[in-house]
Amino acid sequence: MGNIVRLMAAIGIFALAALPALAQQYPIRPIRLIVPFPPGGGVDIVARTVGEKVGARLRQTIVVDNRPGAGATLGTSLAAKSTPDGYTLLVAPVIGLAIAHAYYRKLDYDLRRDFAPVSKIGFGTVVMVVPPSLGVSSVEELITLAKAKPGQLSFASSGTGGLIHLTGELFKQMAQVNILHVPYKGTSQLLPDLIDGRVSLAIDSLPAHLPHIKAGRLRALGVARRNRSAQLPDVPTMSEAGLPGFESYTDYALYAPAGTAKAIVAILNRETIPVLQLSDLRAKLEGIGIDVAGSTPEALQAEVASEIAKWTKVIKDANIKQE
Repeated sequence: MGNIVRLMAAIGIFALAALPALAQQYPIRPIRLIVPFPPGGGVDIVARTVGEKVGARLRQTIVVDNRPGAGATLGTSLAAKSTPDGYTLLVAPVIGLAIAHAYYRKLDYDLRRDFAPVSKIGFGTVVMVVPPSLGVSSVEELITLAKAKPGQLSFASSGTGGLIHLTGELFKQMAQVNILHVPYKGTSQLLPDLIDGRVSLAIDSLPAHLPHIKAGRLRALGVARRNRSAQLPDVPTMSEAGLPGFESYTDYALYAPAGTAKAIVAILNRETIPVLQLSDLRAKLEGIGIDVAGSTPEALQAEVASEIAKWTKVIKDANIKQE
């Protein structure tokens, strides 16, 4: 029995000693980067842009694998169950995954337990927009109108249970107003009704609305971020507009499956952070409204926990049930 114990201890010591050596060789083959959304969207563009640059630093090809479906949970589940050897990674939103964690009754993965965060990549702007025909020019005026007409105003979203829907619910809760939710199957579907005034407002991702704001077809009342947007420097933050602490944004982060060696996570973080400082990459992403921002793995882990708690409360307080 004593020989078996000594043998197991020796194997354990050998395995620990081998980790740095494995990390020194990593990567020795292409890396798969799972994106749980279709090609062409914001997450896909970020993954391909960053993946190409990180791959060059690692001297390996990073292949983007789009696995959309089930509110991004299909591809996320696939990543969670992948071998934790550093050769399968995930680019996905912190907030979107946190909302799915809170919204879906049953998931076959746990966002906090089944992933090793690598780094934040950046975030995009969410903006409150109204048609000029609504006759309001500020968040304060909108709240006043909503309180004068309880249940008569409406907000559009790109689908029940998603970020845009829950951002609208967060607004209702913080502003203490009664506004009807009208779900659509995407931003492109809600835009005609919003522009024509058939729905009263949306609090949505900026890129699709920006051309209409600049053309005067929509009016931006506030951006749901800590600082003003470079694309809309004259538009106040929601905090400045009278709702302190109101924040919501699209975001992008890099994860590895849980159990990936800390040395490999450290390598991925070390090679990602400099890429996010490259002027051509920043210019490309900022041109579509994405602000680049890296982080430590620890900071990203803390953000995941914070966002799960935040959106779980929003869902519970709004009594939102999975459809």
